[in-house]
Amino acid sequence: MPVPAPAVQASGFGAFVSRARAAGALVVQPRMGMADPLRMRDGLLATRDADAVTVGTITLDSYTRTGDLAAARRALADGVGLNGYPIVTHPADTTRAVLRGVADARFPVQVRHGSAMPEHIVRALLSIGLDATEGGPVSYCLPYSRTPLREAVTAWRRSCELLASAAEFGAEPHLETFGGCLMGQLCPPSLLIAVSALEALFFRQHGLRSISLSYAQQADPRQDEEALTVLGRLAGELLPDVDHHLVLYAYMGVFPRSPGGARLLLEDAARLAVRAGAARLIVKTTAEAHRIPTVGENVLALEGAAAAAADERARRPRTAGPDTNIEDTGIASTGIDDTGIEAEARALIGAVLELDADIGRALVRAFAAGYLDVPYCLHPDNAGRTRTSLGPDGRLHWSSIGSMPIAGLADGGPRAPILGSAGLISALSHVQRTYDARAAARSPLGAAADPPRTAVPPRMPVPVPPRTTSTPRRELGLTTP
Repeated sequence: MPVPAPAVQASGFGAFVSRARAAGALVVQPRMGMADPLRMRDGLLATRDADAVTVGTITLDSYTRTGDLAAARRALADGVGLNGYPIVTHPADTTRAVLRGVADARFPVQVRHGSAMPEHIVRALLSIGLDATEGGPVSYCLPYSRTPLREAVTAWRRSCELLASAAEFGAEPHLETFGGCLMGQLCPPSLLIAVSALEALFFRQHGLRSISLSYAQQADPRQDEEALTVLGRLAGELLPDVDHHLVLYAYMGVFPRSPGGARLLLEDAARLAVRAGAARLIVKTTAEAHRIPTVGENVLALEGAAAAAADERARRPRTAGPDTNIEDTGIASTGIDDTGIEAEARALIGAVLELDADIGRALVRAFAAGYLDVPYCLHPDNAGRTRTSLGPDGRLHWSSIGSMPIAGLADGGPRAPILGSAGLISALSHVQRTYDARAAARSPLGAAADPPRTAVPPRMPVPVPPRTTSTPRRELGLTTP
């Protein structure tokens, strides 16, 4: 029997996720971007029609991300393949046609890009009627570019103000932090939480009132559950006047090579999202270790994640229903061990906020002083004095904290040794080995490698099974934008 959603009249990306959460559904979202407009439209349609509660994604190409628009134009003119959708280069009318009859209040679409200097992207997405995107002045600068942090902060301030201006026309623009995904792996939760929260405060300071805070699945589900619970609690404290939710990213490091291992890892991500109060999950597919996934593989990942989330929710005690707010509970009341993640995150956030009332200036000063320092990040504005290690159980530990103000707050006892090259390679492949082994143990045939890709005609419709989700999309909102 369908779970009825509350009568909410607001539209927009954040409002859709709020309605889904109130109805007891995890929103699942793919990574997806194709340069050809017809293929991009087909991908959005397949995502919309999946047997899950979904939102759409338009992921941009590398030339657009770096601002090399001349190269994007040449690639389109010469028929050279791009690794995403060139939203600035395609005429606005072309992209409006891609979205027409697809994107609406029941199926919002987010633009994902990876740009340290995103003003041209924000202008383009607003010109076609979209108002949801993601990133951040730290998280899309340090890992992905050589742009000076000060310049990225300035560009992101202007971009936030530009996106927020859409509210003047009746929209509720949405911006998602990428701060909880720094380097993808081997970054301890306290720093991911701190940067995600600080970027959210930066967005709020520059006019955004609908924000999501990210966190990337790591290698130990207990540590991740503690981290997400802390992030939710801090978000409730720091953003009391802002519509916000948590978004979990399925593991972003070296992915299992076997289809069975990849499915197990994604299912664990979906279950983690439900247990820890995340409202949205960015999925990965069984093809991640081998190639760019097809639309059909993305649909299967969306449906598999939704099914695992529904199963996990069904297992929860009746007292922990869909309206339970993880932000209103402390670590102790959840039954999760407190290993010091919250104390570290609070110390990092507090130290940065004390540097300057302007959060952008505070972030620049924090990195200059080493108060924030991302392990294994080679950006010139990162101090590069912190290191981490991975325990046998997958738990992340600090090996060196540099000048970060968290000495003595967690990980009692001597610090783990700093990894050498062999130890680092082993840590990077820990999740892949663990989940491939789990899949092999479950299957009498072992963990077979991903089968060869089958050629698919360019515009073949993606087969979609009959809808059986307990929360049909029609229950989650308006039928018009």
